Amino acid sequence: MGQLAAGATPARRPPGATAQVTRSGFIALAGRPNVGKSTLANTIVGAKVAIVSDKPQTTRRAIRGVASGPDWQLVLVDLPGVQRPRDALTERMQQRVQSELADADGCLLVVNARQGVGPGDRFIAGLLRGAGAASGDTGGIPITIAVNKVDRTPPARVAAALADAEELGVGDEIFPVSARTGAGVGGLTDHLVARLPAGPAYFEPAQRSDQKTSVRLAELVREQVLARTREEVPHAVEVEVQEIRRRRDDLVAIEAVLLTETDSQKGILIGAQGRMIKSIGTAARRAIERELGARVHLELSVRVRRHWRADERVLDRLGIE
Repeated sequence: MGQLAAGATPARRPPGATAQVTRSGFIALAGRPNVGKSTLANTIVGAKVAIVSDKPQTTRRAIRGVASGPDWQLVLVDLPGVQRPRDALTERMQQRVQSELADADGCLLVVNARQGVGPGDRFIAGLLRGAGAASGDTGGIPITIAVNKVDRTPPARVAAALADAEELGVGDEIFPVSARTGAGVGGLTDHLVARLPAGPAYFEPAQRSDQKTSVRLAELVREQVLARTREEVPHAVEVEVQEIRRRRDDLVAIEAVLLTETDSQKGILIGAQGRMIKSIGTAARRAIERELGARVHLELSVRVRRHWRADERVLDRLGIE
């Protein structure tokens, strides 16, 4: 993933830009849950900056992924999926969506070709038109549409999704893409770069994300929870890294806690004879070792924190703005 910022999430226009480039700016990725925004961000950036899952509500924070060229820098803001708020957690997620949209230089609306355009997509298109009006720009922020997952969709359905996307009434151009295979992503990236305003580089060229190390590693653990659990459990789990210690140059010790809301969920996460937590830990350790380029000793525990999704203090501590 390259060198990452160790501090808090930078401001909208991070200070300390070092290189002058021709074009730079922030592009917000909007769309319904599970349309492939995170996979698309990872593909454009060329590194894993956001975890990927087929579960809705995977992305809980606005994650910035940085793609840099010789004379441009494209900062993708992977937003949480737009949904109706149900608790303090999802309320914060939706507030983050609206604030990032209002502050963006442009927007990439991602649509799922397999599912086609539905009421959720039309609702988001309306939000995007409103974001432009709220910023005082009568023309609205520049919007591009990506119709994703074309590699897994019959051609007739792709054609129908493209036609329906055009009828949304937003977007200067529509691109059929596959975030998974990379098909069409190069042309989409070139188009986004061409729409960027003139400006400096906001991040170092080698930097690929603005996430703190502890959050980035916690997300890699949560990705493995999402891959192994069903129903309410994935949504009720958050991971908090409590300690990172480098024991030797080639060995890092990490302690992390899986927060969940009920004793039954805790039992599922631990599993019979500890098999589930062991499976999560083994897969997460491998992912973290790839991320850090070092051997990792990962110690996981599970703690019940009832109604943590409605607890503002817990959300503050977890950095979910």
